[in-house]
Amino acid sequence: MTNPLLKDWDTPFGIAPFAEIGDEDFAPALDAALAEHNAQIAGIAGNTAPATFANVIEALETPCQPMEQVLSVFFSVAGADSNPKREELQRAFSPKLAAHFSAITANKALFTRVESVWQQRDALDLNDEQNRVLMLTRRGFVRGGAALEGAEDTRMQEIKGRLATLGTSFTQNLLADEREWFMELEEGDLEGLPGFVVDAARAAGKEKGKDGPVVTLSRSIITPFLQFSPRRDLREKAFNAWAARGANGGETDNRAIAAEILTLREERAKLLGYETFADYKLETEMAKTPEAVKSLLMDVWGPAKARAEEDAKVLTAMMRADGINGDLEPWDWRYYADKRRVAEHDLDEAELKPYLQLDRMIEASFACANRLFGLEFAPLDVPLYHEDCRAWEVTRNGEHVAVFIGDYFARGSKRSGAWCSAMRAQAKVPAVQAPVVINVCNFAKGEPALLSWDDARTLFHEFGHALHQMLSDVSYESISGTSVARDFVELPSQLYEHWLEVPEVLAEFATHAETGAAMPEDLLKKVLGAATFDMGFQTVEYVASALVDLAFHEGAAPADPMAKQAEVLAEIGLPKAIIMRHATPHFAHVFAGDGYSSGYYSYMWSEVMDADAFAAFEEAGGAFDPERAKALEDNILSTGGSKDPAELYTAFRGRLPGVDALLKGRGLAAE
Repeated sequence: MTNPLLKDWDTPFGIAPFAEIGDEDFAPALDAALAEHNAQIAGIAGNTAPATFANVIEALETPCQPMEQVLSVFFSVAGADSNPKREELQRAFSPKLAAHFSAITANKALFTRVESVWQQRDALDLNDEQNRVLMLTRRGFVRGGAALEGAEDTRMQEIKGRLATLGTSFTQNLLADEREWFMELEEGDLEGLPGFVVDAARAAGKEKGKDGPVVTLSRSIITPFLQFSPRRDLREKAFNAWAARGANGGETDNRAIAAEILTLREERAKLLGYETFADYKLETEMAKTPEAVKSLLMDVWGPAKARAEEDAKVLTAMMRADGINGDLEPWDWRYYADKRRVAEHDLDEAELKPYLQLDRMIEASFACANRLFGLEFAPLDVPLYHEDCRAWEVTRNGEHVAVFIGDYFARGSKRSGAWCSAMRAQAKVPAVQAPVVINVCNFAKGEPALLSWDDARTLFHEFGHALHQMLSDVSYESISGTSVARDFVELPSQLYEHWLEVPEVLAEFATHAETGAAMPEDLLKKVLGAATFDMGFQTVEYVASALVDLAFHEGAAPADPMAKQAEVLAEIGLPKAIIMRHATPHFAHVFAGDGYSSGYYSYMWSEVMDADAFAAFEEAGGAFDPERAKALEDNILSTGGSKDPAELYTAFRGRLPGVDALLKGRGLAAE
């Protein structure tokens, strides 16, 4: 067996041997892995012994090692370091994998055995975790269509396959638009831009093979350009390209894809007996119903919109003072908001950014994890899939806990955004396995790499997800780490962002890139004092996206999603100078897969909890209170999906939270 994806990996901590793996290895390895997994499933389904928890549920929990190895490596590189061959493979793999996993949930003999265990559950003397895994397994089969027969069963498999293909196309179209557009800048166009923006633009130009600087659609470049460039014409050009991703006509246009996805989702939900896709999707979340989601979003929308409209008047007046008589436009907002921040808070990002070195912020995230949970991080020298990646061994009291990989820099081969995934999840059954966790971000390169405040928050956010994976302590992989309800999964990540704002953390780790001096106390106060600055804008652009997502799925699928988007935004009265954070043609959260479909609200649902959870630390001994840290690990970070999320949160806090802490945290509460 020469294919490195199919071998036992005799590497430090079982990390994938990236240096040995070539693109030509993926297709034959996947075929071999699918065959082995099919044989494993056939053995479970065809077992003639009476169905038991061990020979059905635990057997399904037993990983197919070749399958896990192939998929963990392939999807890591496909998202973070794509190339034409990998994109071609992804287009081929998506329907093949959808068909494979659909066939498992459609396997009647297998479902019969799962159902048999379910029916005898009261007599099996299962522990709480086993009961939870049994319930989730059966529910997954039923929601996957296992109880369907005949033509309905066949149609369900067709829908799943088509959705997988469409999701891949949506992602690749978006990546193509982001990769191919750039705007070259003349030296005169750099006037008014801080040094870190110029450096990032020059580095981007070098990557694009250009002699001069360029603006790309990487958020870490276009956002500061919109924030600092005094050239309104260039801001407009760059903004319009950013807003038009996925809607430029031609082969990479995502609008027809989005429409077909919504139609298929509605059909899928109705095949399973649900009135709408939102009813189907939300049944398993904390929110439970579309009505509960809309109630939360509208509770926040009113105060956020009012704040944004007040802010728009101030920014318009500033624009008038510059001699511009037109309306405040979306490409003006960040520029004038930053000028206002400098004027009102004396906070200039060009002054702040040298104190937010990437390496020091990584150290800060590690140090907080050490103080809270006793984790230690030691660099690992191992081959990874790209030279930008780095790895650490994570230990506690000298014992191995996990491997953590960081891939921090933007590049043309990487899709936009930031994410965390487990290349191997924690489990104890059938054998103990420690997690291998990766954070992927899109920060601008530099010497040294400097972060914006939002970048630093993103780093802490994704590391919060990583902690959820690394501290997981359950028996079964299917409920390990972040395998929780979608509107609960963002709690650990958003909660961890709060430690970036702890004054003693910034005092120690926010050191100047050139002088090494600590952030001055007056600058620290300005940073923390401006924490809720422009929160009306940030909240409005997010809530608008969440409301459109919900509207797409809580009724009949719209024939024209763009018309539906416009209808929803008109109905809620979206301020003219603000657009959705993610317009439909580039709303990858919703259309690249089912993950956040009818679930983009999840960030705010989790924020209700994270604001309340950090308040628990503040009410106790402070941000590093050991009792609260232990309660957080014991009840949330270590428990994965082993219990209902509401039960887990109540165990940590003693109650469920209300929306008040969120509004206060965002500075939107009534005075």
